[in-house]
Amino acid sequence: MMRIAICDDEAPARAYLASLIRAQNCPCEIVEHACAGDCLAETREIDLLFLDIELDPSGPDGMELARRIRARPAAVQPTVVFVTGHERYVFDAFDVGAFQYLLKPVDEERFAQVFARAADQIRERRQRPGHPPALTLRCAGVSRTVPLDSICYIESSGHKVVLRLKDGDLSCYAKIRDLEAELGGRFCRIHKGYLVGLAYVEGYSKTELTLTSGERLPISKYKYRDFVKAHLRFLKRGAGL
Repeated sequence: MMRIAICDDEAPARAYLASLIRAQNCPCEIVEHACAGDCLAETREIDLLFLDIELDPSGPDGMELARRIRARPAAVQPTVVFVTGHERYVFDAFDVGAFQYLLKPVDEERFAQVFARAADQIRERRQRPGHPPALTLRCAGVSRTVPLDSICYIESSGHKVVLRLKDGDLSCYAKIRDLEAELGGRFCRIHKGYLVGLAYVEGYSKTELTLTSGERLPISKYKYRDFVKAHLRFLKRGAGL
């Protein structure tokens, strides 16, 4: 799950960028800011920032905002893509470490290419040592980032999911099928209502699975073979095979 911010003082431009982002079929949370001040006040970690350069003149412009962001610790700096109607800023944009520069009106195909490359960069950054894999979800109106190794399993509950953690439960707005696609490799869908952390599997039969906590979960007959294969792959990776 990526957290993406759009900073543009024009509401139609923000709405258009948000529609392009949603068309990329990438699990994400989108936050919108109309001015640099609101963006600087954002307390949540942002993975990708689409930033207009000519913002409300009463505050910092996009270039100054980017400079202030670049003054922060590297671990909390987003990938920045400038979106502007003027080519003259292109060299200044790269001086502040912009990933890419998109001209308005933004071409959909060009946007898709840039978005895919930015997403790859973000995934690579997350896999670096010192950046433990985590899942970010909207929970009770607040974004929460949860380390994957703390999630025993995820249970579907209506329009929400419940994360069963080592130290408690957390209810969030999400679809279990979206999380299944995002968490492949470490987790496996064993039932329409359960996505289990493979690190917490103690044992299993054809009808149920036992967790290290002793809790038991049902295994669907339609999911059993895929689960066995996923569990075996997980064990081999852990053994370095």
